[in-house]
Amino acid sequence: MEARQPFPGIEPYESGLLEVGDDNRIYWETSGNPHGRPALVVHGGPGSGGGRGGRARFDPNAFRIVLFDQRGCGESLPHASDPCIDMAHNTTERLLADMELLREHLGIEQWLLYGGSWASTLILAYAQRHPHRVTGIVLVGVTMTRPQEIDWLYHGLRLLLPVEWERFRTGVPLADRDGNLVEAYRRLMEHRDPGVREAAAREWCAWEDAVIAHETLGTPGQYSAEPDAAQLAFVRICTHYFARAAWLDDGQLLRDAHRLAGIPGILIHGRLDLSAPLLTAWELAQAWPGAELRIIDDSGHTGSPAMQAAILDAIARFAD
Repeated sequence: MEARQPFPGIEPYESGLLEVGDDNRIYWETSGNPHGRPALVVHGGPGSGGGRGGRARFDPNAFRIVLFDQRGCGESLPHASDPCIDMAHNTTERLLADMELLREHLGIEQWLLYGGSWASTLILAYAQRHPHRVTGIVLVGVTMTRPQEIDWLYHGLRLLLPVEWERFRTGVPLADRDGNLVEAYRRLMEHRDPGVREAAAREWCAWEDAVIAHETLGTPGQYSAEPDAAQLAFVRICTHYFARAAWLDDGQLLRDAHRLAGIPGILIHGRLDLSAPLLTAWELAQAWPGAELRIIDDSGHTGSPAMQAAILDAIARFAD
């Protein structure tokens, strides 16, 4: 059978900036069928902003497609690239509240949740808190932002990428190089000197690109290719969240996976994913009643044609 293809590009029929408190406004948009099945696209990062290409994964005749930019990134305001913006109001707890506020604003009772990487952490936290609001979940490149996952990505991977990791390590002051590198980069991203912030963002993105450089079927080099303001916001928000393990108790999302019972879920994960090793997705599938794990042998964190086909197939299963 021929693999599914993305749907033709569409534009939103409605969009806006939603006041969510703390002087923040989040960008949102809806496209597809206004009377279709509601589906929320949650972006990764944290701080990447919602790529508009997510619309193409949904049948526009079947779904009411909702995209939004999380606090501080994308088209949401204020933008975290501005060093004057206080990051104290950008937390997992507030993002969960923003999602609920958006659901209420759009008059949606229940929705399908779709997203990858950091988005899977946010989706799991939301669904465990509001299971009656969720009709289904599709996760790609599963993460739960546990301390062990953060430590692997920014310290443990030196086993496989020693040259690139040493460059990443030397991007922080000498006194910080044998400590918590994520916290060290977080402090650099709050430095008053714009040159310091820009250099730290470049080195962080260079490391992220090194981790996905082998993914020739995906999109290697995507982090450093972002515009300067987007890089600054991405790295500032990432370090802000990862230095605190997203304010989640260690193992919380896995421990509370039983709360997802009754919610159908499809987990799609690349076997070649160095950023988020397969173990996390496998552990979640074991703990979540009704979850299905699909392993894509030729894919890393940024996907492949086979992964794209698996995503399109998974979403289509929720179209009826």
